[in-house]
Amino acid sequence: MNDERAERKRRLWEIAAVFLKLGTLAFGGPAAHIAMMDDEIVKKRKWLSREHFVDLIGATNLIPGPNSTELAIHLGLERGGIPGLFIAGTCFILPAMLIVLAIAAAYGRYGVLPQVDALLAGVKPVIIAIVALALIRLWKTAAKTSLAVAVVIAVAAASLLGAPEIPMLLASGALYTLWHNRAKIGRAALLLNPLALSAIPGAAAAAGVQAGAGYGSLFLIFLKIGSVLYGSGYVLLAFLESEFVEKLGVLTQKQLLDAVAVGQFTPGPVFTTATFIGYIIDGTPGAIASTLGIFLPAFLLVLILNPIIPKLRSSSWVSGMLDGVNAASLGLMAAVTVKLAQASLDGIFTIAAFAISFGVMYRFKLNSAILILAGAAAGWILHALGAV
Repeated sequence: MNDERAERKRRLWEIAAVFLKLGTLAFGGPAAHIAMMDDEIVKKRKWLSREHFVDLIGATNLIPGPNSTELAIHLGLERGGIPGLFIAGTCFILPAMLIVLAIAAAYGRYGVLPQVDALLAGVKPVIIAIVALALIRLWKTAAKTSLAVAVVIAVAAASLLGAPEIPMLLASGALYTLWHNRAKIGRAALLLNPLALSAIPGAAAAAGVQAGAGYGSLFLIFLKIGSVLYGSGYVLLAFLESEFVEKLGVLTQKQLLDAVAVGQFTPGPVFTTATFIGYIIDGTPGAIASTLGIFLPAFLLVLILNPIIPKLRSSSWVSGMLDGVNAASLGLMAAVTVKLAQASLDGIFTIAAFAISFGVMYRFKLNSAILILAGAAAGWILHALGAV
């Protein structure tokens, strides 16, 4: 018994050490995070087979939330049970949260200085290039059918016209579920399909969290986002723009891009953008509440669904729903890319920085963090020369 207790304790300490390391060094987005986990956990430590590791990667695509964080949570559960689940997720998130919190505090104090604005002026076009390239790559995966293309276009157009995200995700999931199971449902499904598609732009009636900007409201808003956000972490931009720029009016487009830049520039999950936004709106309590809200669903969903998730993808109903949600997420991402480009690509320097960043990443697969640093340096140098 003592040996078993000692082994459990050793495993939990090991989980904490591994994911604190990964959370501190994991630059480059979810794909890079997953590659680092494969190297650290499968290759070096042999906690599980690569086949099982791949199965867990697939499982993260079946639930909303940040994929690489959910993978860390799955791995913690596999290695250390429920305590391991919470330790792995917390240790992966905590370094990024603390780094972003420190940057947010500095931004709150110095963010209006010309030198900081110059740095961010060089970063923003790079961020838009990163999002645009991710959009193109995701298009190849998610828009393989005429139905998917129709959903992407309908959702993008509706989002640009102001329709809310959640009802469009739900409507798209329902549409795909009906289409994938039309043989089982019968003629009624064929009649409902065009109705579901036409309902996507008109889904603006769904309720959101309409509240002020205190830390309690921030927790609820980010809890909602963390509970429904499928697809790439970049889809987060669409939710943030809708909730905080359009609905509540507590952020400007400039502040939103700054928040995204910080989320990209720092290691760990892109979702720590919530930490930055929470701090800007309501200080440290807002930062903590926002971080808890956006990540809590990932812990709970992995805990609840881990035992049954291998069976879900085999269901034509669940599979259809997920395909529809992924297509809608791509449409939301396209819409927010257009909005951010309109707000930020407003001169020769920003347009050139966008084009160069996009071309370099597309051709050489360069780590996005390197280009963000280069963009910041270029912005600072050009400002010092009086060019921007």
